[in-house]
Amino acid sequence: LPTSPPAEQSPRAPDALFSSPPQFRHSAIPLDFDISSPLTYGTPSSRVEGTPRSGVRGTPVRQRPDLGSVRKARQVDLHSDGAAEDLAEQSLGQRLVIWGTDVNVASCKEKFQKFLQRFIDPVAKEDEDIGLDLNQPRYMQRLEEINMVGEPFLNVNCDHLRAFDENLYRQLICYPQEVIPTFDMAANEIFFDRYPDSILEHQIQVRPYNALKTRNMRSLNPEDIDQLITISGMVIRSSQLIPEMQEAFFKCQVCAFTTRVEIDRGRIAEPAVCKNCNTTHSMALIHNRSMFSDKQMIKLQESPEDMPAGQTPHTVALFAHNDLVDKVQPGDRVNVTGIYRAVPIRVNPRVSVVKSVYKTHIDVIHYRKTDSKRLHGVDEETEQKMFTEERVALLKELSTKADIYERLSSALAPSIYEHEDIKKGILLQLFGGSRKDFTHTGRGNFRAEINILLCGDPGTSKSQLLQYVYNLVPRGQYTSGKGSSAVGLTAYVMKDPETRQLVLQTGALVLSDNGICCIDEFDKMNESTRSVLHEVMEQQTLSIAKAGIICQLNARTSILAAANPIESQWNPKKTTIENIQLPHTLLSRFDLIFLMLDPRDEAYDRRLARHLVSLYYQSEERLEEEYMDMAVLRDYIAFARGYINPRLSEEASQALIEAYVDMRKIGSGRGMVSAYPRQLESLIRLAEAHAKVRFSEKVETIDVEEAKRLHREALKQSATDPRTGIVDISILTTGMSATARKRKEELAQALKKLIQSKGKTPALKYQQLFEDLRAQSDTAVTKEMFEEALRALADDDFLTVTGKTVRLL
Repeated sequence: LPTSPPAEQSPRAPDALFSSPPQFRHSAIPLDFDISSPLTYGTPSSRVEGTPRSGVRGTPVRQRPDLGSVRKARQVDLHSDGAAEDLAEQSLGQRLVIWGTDVNVASCKEKFQKFLQRFIDPVAKEDEDIGLDLNQPRYMQRLEEINMVGEPFLNVNCDHLRAFDENLYRQLICYPQEVIPTFDMAANEIFFDRYPDSILEHQIQVRPYNALKTRNMRSLNPEDIDQLITISGMVIRSSQLIPEMQEAFFKCQVCAFTTRVEIDRGRIAEPAVCKNCNTTHSMALIHNRSMFSDKQMIKLQESPEDMPAGQTPHTVALFAHNDLVDKVQPGDRVNVTGIYRAVPIRVNPRVSVVKSVYKTHIDVIHYRKTDSKRLHGVDEETEQKMFTEERVALLKELSTKADIYERLSSALAPSIYEHEDIKKGILLQLFGGSRKDFTHTGRGNFRAEINILLCGDPGTSKSQLLQYVYNLVPRGQYTSGKGSSAVGLTAYVMKDPETRQLVLQTGALVLSDNGICCIDEFDKMNESTRSVLHEVMEQQTLSIAKAGIICQLNARTSILAAANPIESQWNPKKTTIENIQLPHTLLSRFDLIFLMLDPRDEAYDRRLARHLVSLYYQSEERLEEEYMDMAVLRDYIAFARGYINPRLSEEASQALIEAYVDMRKIGSGRGMVSAYPRQLESLIRLAEAHAKVRFSEKVETIDVEEAKRLHREALKQSATDPRTGIVDISILTTGMSATARKRKEELAQALKKLIQSKGKTPALKYQQLFEDLRAQSDTAVTKEMFEEALRALADDDFLTVTGKTVRLL
């Protein structure tokens, strides 16, 4: 082979990735350092014996375990033929190519450099390009960001690469293990030529994402092995950090000679002979001098929208390395770009024989949070990109508008007719209150999340509202009461298929931490399932003690629940608890309880029908209506949740005290309780959420007034005594109104007098006593009321009931 370098290869190009003739290597590099190692491509500037440019840059090379072992490229003599890519590459001579292919490495690097220097995105997306000049090369601006921020990662959209050079994109998809390091070299050359004085933590690593070959988990097959793929799903489990050896340090036990061996296809090859004293089997591994990288195993589950009808979700294992560790948490919906791998499984760990069936996983190269329709999660990395100065100025200008509260509430579920107060309540739930932690002073931790219950007639859009909120929030979970168990909501213990050890698998409430958990058919939950919600809805934690695993999990989640009445139709003569048969201890934990009833009014029905029909065609009225852009709504709520933490002002504190005292006064004259301290805490949370809507750092009296109005409207619907028409909070807190409790006591006393009037009779007939009581009572007495009165007297040890006979004690 000719020994002269190819004409197209840059004399300054780092050739560490590829095996090359001896004259290309620096003589200063010692023999134990293999410059052709795939894990030391680029300038090995962390070593003293590095290239001349290593001293200028001072930037160490970072190993890339996500790419695994890169096959060495070889220099071969290719003659021109019809299969060559273009005329420039058809010249005879020596070329550096990827092993087993005709992919020219130097040409590949040159094309990627042109892509970085020239590509301008013709169809830019707002979320991706905030803060960029769309008329300038996109990735040169990204390199400038790297110089300013100091994060040495360059995310490259594969759609852009495909639009620029289809052939280069195909090479990336088919040979990512070899092509991505070439991209790294190209990016580092451009960066350090442009910013020679810049010093980064390590050299720039290119992370491609959004590959066109996006595959469903079900359609992954052997053709995809060792190729770049993009799949989407929801993270359901993440393991603890695992140290993975990248470079082993060996020391000779005879002459103390040391050498380093890098990982090759997941193995460390122990040197059989010492190079210094030629002693066989004398090398010992020194663990504390070896190099390790962080590794994490993540389980990704298929998204519900990708599942075929009637199928259970598939899962795939992901392996994240170094900076990608702990980037995602269980509950996150992500797009994952990585290399699909197949690894053999040993029949026995002590024997090198492997099974014919291989095990697959994905080595992660890039994560991306998905679903642009959802709110942005509070993610520190994306916040700076998302909230630029122009965006923040737009949001703050929007917050100064007088009708911003109404505009935001009307933008929520615009297809659902009316229910303005319910939409306002859900809007305040999305904003949430200010989180207060007084544990250091011994006063405890007060929740900031707002819980809402929707109950009423079937077909009143309760489930639609739940689905809308679920599709809007980043960490939302949707579950149905009948299809949920206590462990499914909280956590359950299972055996890890990898380690065969007991691990804790989190449920819906923990997965929706810092989000909203939507529970439909709340009334159809069994008692054991509902009981786990008591701790979550007030203390915001979940205590688990199962199979030797004792822990307390965070469940700082808002609950949005929907319940139907037991008679399928709301009975206005019954209280809320009698209609939906829920324990009062659970209902008292809801800040707002709304009734969604069918009014059966012709004028309302006509307006509702007109609204529903208008959804199916574009009327002139609908075209004139101004709806808020969903991207603005998402950013507005995300900014308020992340940066606005209002505190109570003196005026607002006094207004809250007066509101609470007034609520207590209402029922004091009639022996009713119309408010408890929990209602005051609800008012504080609602007032804080309303202040967040205005981007205000202080809670003013206007916020307290709106919180009081919304709370009063909800109480009017859910806590009104059907017999008196008066709001009685006892219905929600004790399960019975003060009027019903008083009537029960009066009936028990009337029954006691009736029995005493019959003289000292040892036994009375049940039916006769019931008829006598009905005859002398002014109001109707039902059999249930009579039995309750008997039980009350039995509790007082006045009588006992045996079968159909009542005996005095």
